Amino acid sequence: MGRAGTGETFGLSVERALLTNVWQHGAMRDFTPISPQQFFAEFYGSQAAIRGEVVRRKVRDVERIVGRAVFVAEATRRGYPLVENAGQFVVFCNREPIRRLA
Repeated sequence: MGRAGTGETFGLSVERALLTNVWQHGAMRDFTPISPQQFFAEFYGSQAAIRGEVVRRKVRDVERIVGRAVFVAEATRRGYPLVENAGQFVVFCNREPIRRLA
């Protein structure tokens, strides 16, 4: 379970995964970026997503790893509402209506 506000709501954060990879291999030349398939497997396979909760990612990470259009298309394919605010994508991993209260 991730810590609130750290980007770890989806399991291992992208930044942490990348740093772990560099640390384990010891050099930047051995660096292997996360694949789009792995990104989506971790994102939608997280406990929060499985429970139908809200998950988020930094826009810059999504654009770098899978691209904005692919990310939007996947949320749309699943029927999940997606919003962008303050450099974050927020996916509501359910099909319930969203009500803005303020």
